[in-house]
Amino acid sequence: MEEKRTCDFCGRTLTENEGTLIENELLCDECVDDHCITCDHCGEIIWTDDCVTDDNTYLCRECFNDHYRRCESCDRIIHEDNICWHNDLPYCCSCYDDIDDDDEIEDYSYKPEPIFYGKGERYFGIELEMDCGGKNGENARTLKDMANYRHDHIYIKSDGSLDDGFEIVSHPMTLDYHMNEMDWETVLHEAVSMGYKSHQTSTCGLHIHVNRDAFGENQAEQEEVISRILFFIEKHWNEVFRFSRRNEYNMNRWSARYGYEKSGKEILQKAKDTGNRYVAVNLRNYHTIEFRLFRGTLKLNTFLATLQLVNEICKVALLFSEEEIEKMSWSVFVRDMEHYPELVQYLKERQLYINEEIFAEEEM
Repeated sequence: MEEKRTCDFCGRTLTENEGTLIENELLCDECVDDHCITCDHCGEIIWTDDCVTDDNTYLCRECFNDHYRRCESCDRIIHEDNICWHNDLPYCCSCYDDIDDDDEIEDYSYKPEPIFYGKGERYFGIELEMDCGGKNGENARTLKDMANYRHDHIYIKSDGSLDDGFEIVSHPMTLDYHMNEMDWETVLHEAVSMGYKSHQTSTCGLHIHVNRDAFGENQAEQEEVISRILFFIEKHWNEVFRFSRRNEYNMNRWSARYGYEKSGKEILQKAKDTGNRYVAVNLRNYHTIEFRLFRGTLKLNTFLATLQLVNEICKVALLFSEEEIEKMSWSVFVRDMEHYPELVQYLKERQLYINEEIFAEEEM
């Protein structure tokens, strides 16, 4: 009797001519497409979670170790034949040409000691990517001067995913401080006047970090709350996806979902098992969780509304049990948001607030 052949990943029955062997596991074509990728150097098919990537180049670990380095400034992967060396450090050609701007635009790996602004338990650190206006040290200096005229609120970094720009990174601030003390309006308006774009690109995201210790006094307490955050996002994925302004391709590329499960703990386990940081909520940072769902924006109302939504999701996960979140509809979640006029405005623009449609200004 002929032995039955099945996909080791999904269990689907395979015909005699079907199946690809990946590290001693037999996969159907669909699972290969969903969970594997081809190394750009040697051509071997590898697990996506095991590849080394900068989202432009995909490599198996052996090829990366043997033939490639990462740019010290932007973290982009560079072939050994194209490395520009400076003080024994590897740079891509673009960053090598911009070394004179290093005083204003920090390397991708730059992480200063965080300064916390505002009084509260929950702090939000912003990474706002902007492109198309130049990786320009003078522009970076102007934006920093505007934001840091009283305190060191922001710094600016290189980012290998951008074509001709940089990212603004804030020190952690409470929501109230972001809204009322940090002058985001001036900074965003100036960035637009310089020619930068964020929403109107295919490269930019708005990432929001939240401190883990806001969710509990120990790791067990924190993970209980984080599991409910993941559960909420998966339960309301359609609404969160619409809120994000991303298209499906960019969502899957930069901030893929973990997938709905019966409990938050099961989703949390999935999150722990993945080695990929390009997911909707990245848990690979020791001190923070990172919401990566949102498309970049230089529109103040959208920027503040996104912060407010993340705050409300965290609040729900802290105050409600998983069973209560399971019963909570999206309309119930958003019905009492009048204290956040920016969020209500944006929800209406995206038809996520009792489906009330209103005029929306152009995103930037």
